[in-house]
Order: sequence, then structure tokens, then C-alpha cells
Amino acid sequence: MRYIERALEQALEKYLKRKEILAVVGPRQAGKTTIVEHLFEKLEHTHKVSFDDMDLLDLFQNDIKSFIDIHIKPFRYVFIDEIQYAKGSGKSLKFIFDTVPTKLFISGSSAADMAIQSLKFLVGRVLIFTLYTLSFKEFLRYKVPEMGEAALKGSKIVARQLQPYVEEYLSYGGYPEVVLADTAEEKAVLLKNIYNTYFLREIKEIIQLSDDFKLRELVKALALQIGSIINYQELSSLTGVSFPELKQNLNILEKTFICGLLRNFHTNKRQELRKSPKVYFVDIGFRNFVIKNFNKERPDRGALLENFVYSELIREEKELRYWRTKAKAEVDFVLEEKGEVIPIEVKSQPKITKSLQSFIMAYHPKIACLLSLHPDEDKKIGATQIRNAPLASVSSLFP
Repeated sequence: MRYIERALEQALEKYLKRKEILAVVGPRQAGKTTIVEHLFEKLEHTHKVSFDDMDLLDLFQNDIKSFIDIHIKPFRYVFIDEIQYAKGSGKSLKFIFDTVPTKLFISGSSAADMAIQSLKFLVGRVLIFTLYTLSFKEFLRYKVPEMGEAALKGSKIVARQLQPYVEEYLSYGGYPEVVLADTAEEKAVLLKNIYNTYFLREIKEIIQLSDDFKLRELVKALALQIGSIINYQELSSLTGVSFPELKQNLNILEKTFICGLLRNFHTNKRQELRKSPKVYFVDIGFRNFVIKNFNKERPDRGALLENFVYSELIREEKELRYWRTKAKAEVDFVLEEKGEVIPIEVKSQPKITKSLQSFIMAYHPKIACLLSLHPDEDKKIGATQIRNAPLASVSSLFP
């Protein structure tokens, strides 16, 4: 099967000569194992162990010195996969780090404080990297390698040529095996398997949530309201969970890279925290499977375009908020970048809304962005440059 080049691999290579453990976390089946294995093909004296193997896990947990003698000392680079299955792994990893010069790579599904229970023992000894499902940029590397990333920075004519690929990504998202699948039917089946595996392994085995029915109902409810501000009372009524349990389940969905909660932008930080967040899904294909809708023409298309922009910018590690006033003026995203604020509106057709004008009048940003499928020419409101750009190019706008 063809390897899809991932941007994170270059980042990992930069830290090969450092002593720290390199930890790769992210959604299940996003390609964490594949990326480290591909990197190991370029190195010598490598070794991989997976804690899917109960014998290896037992040795690690009960006889760490023998584990080191057999699986660590003879090698220069060692990759420990599925680290989340090891109880109390932090102390053992610290012991390995402090006693053996071998360079360690570890991977785990879920966010660091869930998957790698160990981090409190590894302060100063570990560098954590997040691998999401494929970004649109990585998706294009596989689909149209002859065009390359330059296509995202190209003219608006080039952007129109990318439209069929945007549509496919909007339907099926960026899980590597889904992208590699040839037919729509196969993609849907693979997404179903990813969904089921998530609840079976991530939720029941790792988080040990015995009753996942309410969490499934919450995922469905959230999938139907992407881009909307969360109404906790309504969600509690729909899913049958109490407010504290609802907050706990939302936290689980964030930490396992299913959903992201976008907080409100306000110059008063205390007021910002009191506002309810908006919800988006980390992978669009996963969300579309939940609601069983992979169609191009659909009533939620505007929200889907917003989710595309959200998922692209979090992969670029951008600090995002949304903006909403008491008068209900709303801007989709506010990017805080290098001390500046940049409002971003996402539309099917380029239109400068009254809400965007209100934000510009309130904050006087140097730049505002209007992302659409069919961008117009750049414009200006006062001293603010309105940058009209293709939706597909969002990841290249803020290097």
C-alpha cells in the first residue's frame, strides 16, 4: 500500500539527535504507527514492540530490567507502540530514559494526559507531537502529486481545478485508509469500522466506560449541530445525561480527538470563559458517517465548509476562537496570530457580512479573511484589508 507523506515526519527527524522521548499521540487509525515505521526505514539498529502483544506488555510491567536487556539495550532506536495499555508506564519509561542511551519513540491514541498516563513522570524527558488524520494538503499529495502543495498557493483558476478534491474531502475526510480506498462504498465501510473500533477500544478498553450508549447519543447530537453554540440544557435533555456527566463526556470527545470545542473571543478573558463553546469535528468523514450523509448537495453545507476550515487550522496548531455579540453579530473564527487578531468568515459565495463589518469596526484588524469556494477580488474596509481566498488554500494563508 502506498505511503502518504506526512508533514510530521520531517518534524520528528529534526529531534532524532536529542535525548528526549518522542511521543506521537492522535486519533486512532490516523497513521501514528505507520509514520514511525516509515521513519525507521531510514535508520539503522531499530526495534519495534507493541503492547497489543500481552507477553511484551507483561514483561514491561512486571520485569522492566529484563525488558530493557532484551528490547532496549541492543538497539539505537526503539519504538513502543500502544503505550496506553501499560499501567504505570511513566515510572518505567523514566527508568529507561535515565539508565539507557537508546532513543525512544512511543505512540498512543487519545491526548497525552489520557493515552500516556505517564507524563507527570516524564517532565523534561518527552516531546509530544500530535498526528491528526490527513490535512487537505496531505490529501492532495496523494491525489494529485503532480500539482503539489504549490496548488494551494496558486491562482483562483487553479483553486477551481481543485474543487472535485475539496468535495471528496468534505464527504469522506482524511483517515488514511479511507483516502486510499477506491470506491464510495468502501470508504463508507471503512468509516463504519473506524467508528465501531473507537467505541470498542478507545472508550471501553482504554477509558473503561462500561455504558457507551449516552456517549454515542451525544456524538450524534453534536454531529447535527457543527458550527453551532452548544446549548447544555438541550444536549442534556437529548442525551439523558446530567450536566456534570455531559461536561465529562465532552471532555472525553475532545481528548480522544473526535470533537473540538471553540471558545468565544473577547478582550475580557473572564467573560470569554463564561460563553458556551461552538463544536466541530476533528475529521469530517467521521462526522458524516455519524449522520449517514456523504452527499455533496445538503442543507448543512455551510456548516461543513466551516468545519473544513476548523480542521485545517487546528492541524496547523492555530489558536482559534469565534466572536458573537449580545446583538447576535457573529464571525466564524478569530485567529490570534503574532499579537494580531484576524477575523475569518467562511461562505459558499464571497459576501462581506454585517457581522464581519461589525468586528472590523470594533477591533480594527489589519487583515480580515473571507474564504469561499468561488473567491472574489480583495477589498478594503477602512484600513482593514479583506483577503478573498479559496477555501482550499486556508492552510497556506497563515504560515
